[in-house]
Amino acid sequence: MDHDAAIVFAEQWVRDWNAHDIDALLTHFTDDIVFTSPVAVRLFGGDGVIRGKEALRKYWAEGVRLIPDLRFEVLAVYAGISTLVINYRNQAGGAVCEVLTFDGPLVREGHGTYLAQAPTGLEDHD
Repeated sequence: MDHDAAIVFAEQWVRDWNAHDIDALLTHFTDDIVFTSPVAVRLFGGDGVIRGKEALRKYWAEGVRLIPDLRFEVLAVYAGISTLVINYRNQAGGAVCEVLTFDGPLVREGHGTYLAQAPTGLEDHD
């Protein structure tokens, strides 16, 4: 993915999220999108795999309903071959990366990933 296109996409993505405009977000995804997220497991149970645009709409709408102050701040954007990673901070201060794989201009696969913290006591010590 071209770096300029990656920045433009990420800027629109964060505007749409911060406006809670699910319909605008979904215009960038294929009808047969596959999206994974550990948050989906907490909301709906199952394996955290969301299949299809309508299921993704349901997932995101529930997230916005449960978190009315949802807001993202983009920290960094990484462009790869047909892949985009948006590193952002959410309203709770959590570090998140959205990993998106494109089929032409639309996202066909996405993954919400969250910063893993080392368990207490396992940090390296001098």
